[in-house]
Amino acid sequence: MSEPLQYVTNQDGERIGVLLDLQTYQQLTYSSADNEILTGISLEELQALSESMLSPKAQVELNDLLARNADNMLSVEEKTNLDRLLAQVDQLNVLKTRARYTLKIKGITKVA
Repeated sequence: MSEPLQYVTNQDGERIGVLLDLQTYQQLTYSSADNEILTGISLEELQALSESMLSPKAQVELNDLLARNADNMLSVEEKTNLDRLLAQVDQLNVLKTRARYTLKIKGITKVA
């Protein structure tokens, strides 16, 4: 079936049912059963997300702030920036984990 959905009609032409392709059915089933699964994202996008990381610039800044924080050398503004970067890392890790979980549920065991 090339269409994501097709309608089943009765003799009067009224729609009485729907046929879904397997991918659409799985997306609907997964999304209703598990809120951690990411839907509406292609496999390639899920794989890219599962391997994503901070930008090199943000990583350098984070490393610098962490090192200077260990020596108690941060201003109030820098501490705020460090907290923001750490929160960003936490959120990124949550998304990466959800992407990996979604790939696992879809039966993709090896991320390219």
